[in-house]
Order: sequence, then structure tokens, then C-alpha cells
Amino acid sequence: MAIEIDHLGIAVRSLEEGLRFYEDALGMAVSGREKIAAEQVEVAMLPAGAGTNPPRIELLEATGEASPIARYIEKRGPGLHHIALRVDDLENTIERLKSEGARVLQEPRRGAGGHLYVFVHPATTGGVLLELIQKEPVKD
Repeated sequence: MAIEIDHLGIAVRSLEEGLRFYEDALGMAVSGREKIAAEQVEVAMLPAGAGTNPPRIELLEATGEASPIARYIEKRGPGLHHIALRVDDLENTIERLKSEGARVLQEPRRGAGGHLYVFVHPATTGGVLLELIQKEPVKD
């Protein structure tokens, strides 16, 4: 099974402030912005590589006080929130992880770009919040 880095999720207080650094100082370009109502978050994606589907930097700004990103920033401040890996078969990957004792935090749900995703608890990943993303977006 092929596993690739999809993105690094970085919690920011403000997308505009975060983008000033990544766009102005580093010269990166935003490939897309999207609001994810279910997570109360707005994201900006910045490709960080070459090819048709390069790894990206994902900046995450909370859009509500109950957002996981708002709680994260309140507790730890802005910074690296999670690492996301792209997998060919999310369902089988989840089952394999559960059989090995990993703690998957929710059922698969649709996220940015229409992809299904789940998070895996840091206690079972060596201290890193891990997001697993189905490689192909879900068709409506």
C-alpha cells in the first residue's frame, strides 16, 4: 500500500497573518481556500513540492470557539497541529490500525477537497496527531 505525505496542518490565529509569512516571505502560492463547517475551520492550502499532487502546508484558522483549532490554540498556541498521510484504501487502513490497538478518533467524514478522513490519537502514534486521508475524493 502506498502512503504519501498529504499535508502538514498548522494552526494559526489568523489566515491573513499566516499567509503573509508563507506567501510574502517564502513566496509560496495558495492553491485553495475552503471553509469546513463541520470542523468550524477555514483552511488555506499551499503546495510544497512538484508534481500533480504535491504535499502541502495547510493553514487552519478557527471560525468558532468550539472548533478543535480554537481549543488547540487556547491550550498550546499556534503551531504544528497534525501530519496528514494519503492512503489508497482508508477503510482497510482504519481496520488494520484498530486491530493493532490504535485509537481512531471518529468515523470517516468528508473534509477539504471532498476527501474522506479520520484522525488517529497521538497516544498511539508516538505523540503526533495523525490524519489519514483517502487518496481519491468521494464522488457525490
